[in-house]
Amino acid sequence: MADTVQMPKLGFDMAEGLLVRWVKAEGDAVKKGEVLAEIETDKATVEVESQFSGVVLKHLVEEKTSVPVGDPIAVIGQAGEKVPSTTGATLSPASAEAEKAAADAGAAPSPAPAEAAKAAAVKVETPLQAPVSGLMKASPLARRMAGDSGLDIRTLKGSGPGGRIVRKDVERIMEEQKRLPAAVVAEAVPASEQASRPGVSLPVVLVAGGEVPPDQRIAVDKLRGAIGRRMVESKQQAPHFYVTHEYDAEALLSLRKQVNELLPEDQKLSVHDFIVKAVALCLRHFPNLNASFGGSEILRHGHVNVGTAVSIQGGVITVVCKDADQKPLRLISQEVKAMAGRARAGKIRPEDVEGSTFSISNLGMYDVENFVAIITPPEAAVLAVGSAKQVPVVGQGGEIKAGMRMKATISADHRVTDGAEAAQFMKALAGYIEKPLLLLV
Repeated sequence: MADTVQMPKLGFDMAEGLLVRWVKAEGDAVKKGEVLAEIETDKATVEVESQFSGVVLKHLVEEKTSVPVGDPIAVIGQAGEKVPSTTGATLSPASAEAEKAAADAGAAPSPAPAEAAKAAAVKVETPLQAPVSGLMKASPLARRMAGDSGLDIRTLKGSGPGGRIVRKDVERIMEEQKRLPAAVVAEAVPASEQASRPGVSLPVVLVAGGEVPPDQRIAVDKLRGAIGRRMVESKQQAPHFYVTHEYDAEALLSLRKQVNELLPEDQKLSVHDFIVKAVALCLRHFPNLNASFGGSEILRHGHVNVGTAVSIQGGVITVVCKDADQKPLRLISQEVKAMAGRARAGKIRPEDVEGSTFSISNLGMYDVENFVAIITPPEAAVLAVGSAKQVPVVGQGGEIKAGMRMKATISADHRVTDGAEAAQFMKALAGYIEKPLLLLV
């Protein structure tokens, strides 16, 4: 019997996804666990694995189509098996709309670049058109894209059924605006970020004749827009409080050096690996910090899934080490490196980003003394880790000597926990960071 593949939910706030590419064509054999398609969410492009084995009998949606979560996208069965007649009828409204929009777009001639730029310039320089009376028909994805890009969706013309505004309509306007002479997108790394990167020198910019470069208007992409929405939501709804602790990192750095001398280059451990393991073990004793706030209840998670914030082009994505409290350091290190690599390559998997119960944001590699992070909903806390630095410290006998110290700050949701509990967690964390052999037993 044929199985129907549905658009997966790749995040608790995901409503729909863009089917970017079919990896398996119709008629291809596929095994359970093999990559079936690439799906684009607000955060990243995700490789979606097949949940079934067999042959891809039919694609129910075309590439570059937006599909609501839970809607069917493909049918997998045995070779020669007929696709159930009811399957075709279950095509999502978004899929049908996108297909019609694509057909309409294909029938209409594309405007010349000069004409498109002129049209876009008129749109930018003229006042907003009066809102259309009645209910504005637009897909949820189109509304979100327009909001992220600063476009007034009321001014757009829809190409979908009944004049409905779809994704392609928003993308068309965004592309037209990019062709404007003033719309220059900076490709270089921002100077503020370059300054914090070891071994990267700041470029010398010479301005001829005292000319000042023009202002730049850069469209907000999907990832940056999603980050903005989530962080605004978090700061507005979750009452944050912060607790900072300074740790003696001498023993941890020494142990890491000894361990890495025994490991091949591609398996060496980072300071972050030790911190992930230490945090995971501590969370077992502080369940309120391994929790989510649900309005009328607090959900204490049974699994300890530690997220790591990874910097990628255009933003940040969190990859998740599942059951980190039960895994050895080397396995944690291998998993985090592999997931971070996939994230930066745009090949993230659904399981890489799902299920985080507590997150860590580590800026230690950028020579950062201390900072605070924003909680990622629906989690209850996040740990911000700074650099391990050599500083003067007072010894037991009162003498001043050099020592390695590292600061970390926990941001916690006051609806779930309190200052005393967060402080106790930070103190307990010192037991593992300052006696790191406990992380190896």
